[in-house]
Amino acid sequence: MARQGKDSRCSFCGTPKQETLMLIEGLDAYICDKCVNQANVLLAQELGNKKSKAFDDSFRLLKPIEIKQHIDQYVIGQDDAKKVLSVAVYNHYKRLSQKLEKDEVEIEKSNIMLVGETGTGKTLLAKTIAKILHVPFCIVDATVLTEAGYVGEDVESILTRLLQAADYDVASAERGIVYIDEVDKVARKSDNPSITRDVSGEGVQQALLKILEGTIVNVPPQGGRKHPDQKMIAVNTNNILFICGGAFDGIERKIANRLKTQAVGYKVKKDEVDLDLKNLYKYITPQDLKAFGLIPELIGRVPVLTHLNPLDKTALRNILIEPKNSLIRQYQKLFEFEQVKLSFDDEVLDFVVDKAMEYKLGARGLRSICEAIMLDAMFEMPSEGEAKELEVTLEYAKEKFEKADFKKLKAA
Repeated sequence: MARQGKDSRCSFCGTPKQETLMLIEGLDAYICDKCVNQANVLLAQELGNKKSKAFDDSFRLLKPIEIKQHIDQYVIGQDDAKKVLSVAVYNHYKRLSQKLEKDEVEIEKSNIMLVGETGTGKTLLAKTIAKILHVPFCIVDATVLTEAGYVGEDVESILTRLLQAADYDVASAERGIVYIDEVDKVARKSDNPSITRDVSGEGVQQALLKILEGTIVNVPPQGGRKHPDQKMIAVNTNNILFICGGAFDGIERKIANRLKTQAVGYKVKKDEVDLDLKNLYKYITPQDLKAFGLIPELIGRVPVLTHLNPLDKTALRNILIEPKNSLIRQYQKLFEFEQVKLSFDDEVLDFVVDKAMEYKLGARGLRSICEAIMLDAMFEMPSEGEAKELEVTLEYAKEKFEKADFKKLKAA
């Protein structure tokens, strides 16, 4: 093994020992820290290219119609949002497979903004698309994000979650999908720029800009707060699809003002075109998002804007019985484990839907109401041991529902 002396130099770049942080000895050669870092970068690029080729060979991209057909099996209604999502996702992954040549048009990525009332299926749509495409997917709550240096999570924690979903495979994570939930909660308090620190509002929007657009981010793999000395992982967000979702409660007033109508009172000028006043979300534009409190720079980096319609009785009833993982099928499967055949009368389904509409809970309310009705049966059946059959009648459902005392929820 070579022995280091004052005149020792890196065998690769020729840098003298005194000009390096570290000079590593080999059998008959030396290598400095700079050359080690450079070799590490080249190795990462080569491994990334191999993984990229493997991805291209194994990944079969579904056509927009096929994507929508798969979503239809799990999500009821929302045809407009499904079409927009299917096209945006298809174009995004076509862009990943694009091999750029000289003077060829480079396709920019199309991040998506989903706007709709709570319980209409925003998160479910994003989950279903990720499941169909078999790519890493994570859900991040925007309400916990703050500017760097303040109590809360840094924006980089979004990519930490994605890395965890991809088992820390960087090449796989760089083709993933991130769903940023409750993005409306980071809106600034007024349409005017903030004169004081808005660390969980406008400040977060500013921090999100580069990540959404596409940049290389140094990501702390275990979270930045508890492990400050950990080695960072470089993640390129240029090919990560971001889907932002939010209820934007109160944005109907912004839309109504722009349309010169009233969200409350349902008065429209006679010379105006007929509007669907029960669903003003369908008329949403980027201008309304700006009026709500999103900064124009953020809106510009999320170019695809779509809405989800409020759920009516027909849609809620279909949600109960039609999807592959519908609530009724889930309960029937649970009881099947106990050798119990479970059935529901049609009147019970109508009762559950009516209560969900009454309490304005959306699709999530269906689960809460069903849990209240089925609680006693799920508590008692496992201990009875005998193969039985349980038919849930309207009388039984009303009795159990009254026992749950949902009136306090309505009062709230």
